Amino acid sequence: MPENNKPAIADVQNSPDSRQIAINKVGIKDIRHPIRVKDRSDGEQHTIANFNMYVDLPHNFKGTHMSRFVEILNTQEREISITSFNDMLKEMTIRLEANSGHIEMNFPYFISKVAPISHVKSMLDYDVTLYGEITHGESFVDIKVVVPVTSLCPCSKKISDYGAHNQRSHVTVKVRTKNFVWIEDLIDLIEQEASCEIFGLLKRPDEKYVTEKAYDNPKFVEDMVRDVAARLNQDSRILSYTVESENFESIHNHSAYALIENKV
Repeated sequence: MPENNKPAIADVQNSPDSRQIAINKVGIKDIRHPIRVKDRSDGEQHTIANFNMYVDLPHNFKGTHMSRFVEILNTQEREISITSFNDMLKEMTIRLEANSGHIEMNFPYFISKVAPISHVKSMLDYDVTLYGEITHGESFVDIKVVVPVTSLCPCSKKISDYGAHNQRSHVTVKVRTKNFVWIEDLIDLIEQEASCEIFGLLKRPDEKYVTEKAYDNPKFVEDMVRDVAARLNQDSRILSYTVESENFESIHNHSAYALIENKV
């Protein structure tokens, strides 16, 4: 008899299931948690991440223990890196007694940018996601960044007597690496291959500079993904990648889009 003669609380999740159907992913979605992320400039930065956490469930178990996912997040304040993300994956599969696990962690990442002429400083946020997967002890982590940039149409520049249409573009890069890569390294690479990068704050001399820089550096959406892919091909740290560019066209009622994949 349990202590104090109290009846034991049933563990329903661990009860058997007779349907003989395994579940590929079961867990929690859209839970926010504070994290610390390695920062190339300042060592680390504090931000808020949105987590999705899943494990597989064998056919013979009725359910998984959802509270354990939350316990893992709350075990300690985590500084997130590729190593610690892998550790979280391993801990999750051990605690949930699973063969495979998946974690997606999405968060805003802030970089202090300096305007090109006035040198005024401002913060710009980037959308970053880490994707982790582990199966039978073997794990990998992918990093995805979404970088807003300016693109200017080469055709518009060529056929117009003056001016050319430009637009904001989102360049998305997802990489799998074999060595450590700073988030800022990926952002820098993408911004360098755009018609011009974007800043949070610009004075009039800065506006003149970025407008003229974009005009001198026109790029089709095809150019954007090819130029970024060429740079990734030269980086020995990158094992595989996907590059996407979506140009939110300023003179059309649609976006222009291109994608290049280089998988392991």
